[in-house]
Amino acid sequence: MTSLGTASAAPGEVDTGRLHVGETRDGSAVGLPVAVINGARDGKTLYIQAASDGDELNGVGVVQRVVPQLDPGDLAGTVLVVGVTNYYAFQVAEHRNPIDDTKLNRAYPGDATGTTSERIAAATFDAATRADFILDLHQGSTSRMIEEVRVRCGARHRLHDECLELAKVFGCGHVLDQKGPDGQLARAGPDEGIPTVDPELGGSVGWDEQSIRAGVDGVFNVLRYYGFLDGTVAPRPQTRANSFEQYGAPNGGLVRFHADLGDRVTAGETLFEVTDVFGTTKTEVTADSRGVFWRARRYPHVAAGEYVCSVGTDIDTY
Repeated sequence: MTSLGTASAAPGEVDTGRLHVGETRDGSAVGLPVAVINGARDGKTLYIQAASDGDELNGVGVVQRVVPQLDPGDLAGTVLVVGVTNYYAFQVAEHRNPIDDTKLNRAYPGDATGTTSERIAAATFDAATRADFILDLHQGSTSRMIEEVRVRCGARHRLHDECLELAKVFGCGHVLDQKGPDGQLARAGPDEGIPTVDPELGGSVGWDEQSIRAGVDGVFNVLRYYGFLDGTVAPRPQTRANSFEQYGAPNGGLVRFHADLGDRVTAGETLFEVTDVFGTTKTEVTADSRGVFWRARRYPHVAAGEYVCSVGTDIDTY
């Protein structure tokens, strides 16, 4: 019997339930939606979580589609799922937990007696560290972004190669291989000896079907490659960036992009221009380095100094 919160499944069974993480201001219990898919055959354990940031919903779409397709009779090992991780932010469709104004993916490994975010991090980290592999499903918030997978442990980490392999198997086509901030699950998991990656499934307001499909394909790639399901996966080459260059608006106005997401750009190439409301160009901004046009703001109007776009740099293929 394998349990996660109130979900409990014998070999060959599936169950759903709630994982207790605290109480609301009226004293009501808060539980995260969880699922246990316990395979009929022995094997490894995969942990999946979504919506660590409350407005990043594509991962929830992946969970909604993956879990009904998993037949425990065909599965070797166990899949543990937390369908919504940042409960409080998800309820109000905000990025950060509004109770303690915290970005949950800076709170790992958490504290079971701490703030609401620290308690969620502690409960989910306890579940995640029971696994052999961890997938922390994200997206580029509500801005526009390519599908990519982030390896956040750093190139010198003892698990770097295993995390990079997991990212390649997931197979979004692009990988950011850059050490992340303290408190990220993709940093904390490898420190416990568990390959962990952070798939960033595009960027949208609400759900984006293309990004969800990429996430579903990625999960099944992982399940087949690591022996949870029958079948073979031949990981395809990925474009890897090792750093970012971010560009802001030199002055206020309306942004007109010259590059599309995923485009290769060269140093000196125009990324965007800023016009006035009558279409007269006020300034053009060019790329400082060769790279991939990675991320861009969603709204066209900007004030001076506001973020506009990012280019992934130090590019290779692996």
